Amino acid sequence: MEKKNIQNTEYIVIKAIEDGVNVIGLTRGTDTRFHHSEKLDQGEVMIAQFTEHTSAVKIRGHAKVLTSYGEIISEKKV
Repeated sequence: MEKKNIQNTEYIVIKAIEDGVNVIGLTRGTDTRFHHSEKLDQGEVMIAQFTEHTSAVKIRGHAKVLTSYGEIISEKKV
């Protein structure tokens, strides 16, 4: 069995500021598809990793996102 090198992959931290924040993983390839979703309640934290299967993460709701590039706040939908 071949080990995959995951040491150089990016991680992001998502902290829910309100209940019901949706975190959706999107696939790589010619057709982008949803492959995983989580719902976070206020104060919950998720650490997500970009992998050979995950090329993007969609966050819906009011959350703080920490990346190697800085901090982003996703706004509450009005």
